[in-house]
Amino acid sequence: MMPLQENIQTAITNISGYLAEHQKATSWQLKVMFRLSSSVLYLALGALYNQGKISLEADGINYHVTWGQQTSSVPPAAPIQNL
Repeated sequence: MMPLQENIQTAITNISGYLAEHQKATSWQLKVMFRLSSSVLYLALGALYNQGKISLEADGINYHVTWGQQTSSVPPAAPIQNL
């Protein structure tokens, strides 16, 4: 694996372990706690979100990250279609 991929995978593992135990955190807390660059943090959160392991709620420049998928009252956006 390339170093960036290794960093992302390590971040996914660390974030998953922390959230499995504590259930909630902010993106800023995770960034500082695990000493992550913004890019690695958001790529890791995106991967976890895509896998359905976390839910995200925007709050200004931070996100509230919750372990486990929560039902949303807003339906997902329609995929962008090529013209």
